[in-house]
Amino acid sequence: MMELLSWNVNGIRAVTKKGFLDWLSDRDPDVLCVQETKAQPEQLPSELMEFGDYFKYFSSAEKKGYSGVSTFSKIEPREVEHGLGIDRFDSEGRTLITHFDEFILFDHYYPNGKKNDERLKYKMDFYNAFTDKIEEYRKSGKNVVACGDVNTAHQEIDLARPKPNMDSSGFLPIERKWITRFLSLGYIDTFREFHEEGGQYSWWDYVTRARERNVGWRIDYFFMNKEFRPALKDAFILQEVMGSDHCPVGIELDI
Repeated sequence: MMELLSWNVNGIRAVTKKGFLDWLSDRDPDVLCVQETKAQPEQLPSELMEFGDYFKYFSSAEKKGYSGVSTFSKIEPREVEHGLGIDRFDSEGRTLITHFDEFILFDHYYPNGKKNDERLKYKMDFYNAFTDKIEEYRKSGKNVVACGDVNTAHQEIDLARPKPNMDSSGFLPIERKWITRFLSLGYIDTFREFHEEGGQYSWWDYVTRARERNVGWRIDYFFMNKEFRPALKDAFILQEVMGSDHCPVGIELDI
């Protein structure tokens, strides 16, 4: 069995000071995708860079202390792509694509559209560029898995207070429709294959101490193509894991 985890750590240097490496050692996933690293590789502590038997890959933003993703894998990928091949997205360090024998893995930190209309458009453009890229691989006969902080809750069940947030970026109709359209192309939301109930979230607002009351949003996902569904054995959210305003999400594959 192969365990894949995804976690927006809200600063990898900060979370390393909060027991991240102890957690990673205990959990021991085969692959961990990390979002919002907020660091260049040369800024990272040696204990992180030298930790364990993981191959480590980073895609960092040109702007220091901003965005960024990394992938830790016990299996050495056949190929690693740093970005989507589009400068306006890749300059923010939002994508790593690792090619394994059985599937291609997308590690993404999707843009937040709350700042203004320009950033919302950037977010939607990123969604569409990602769709084009993953479809390219899927249509060539490859199995694909995509994970990360999508920054959108798909349905009302995916956040604690849907009604007051109907006009908030992260739950706008245009954002939710993109997920619906993406799934309609032949992808699955892995968590919903196993869990139909509400109350399970992956992000809580720090300012309002929402985690204590579980007033959250499910905005972190694992997607995969339907053809790869037989390999999926479980999908879950690790709500008990602390250290960030997000918690890890994961899947198990029988490959």
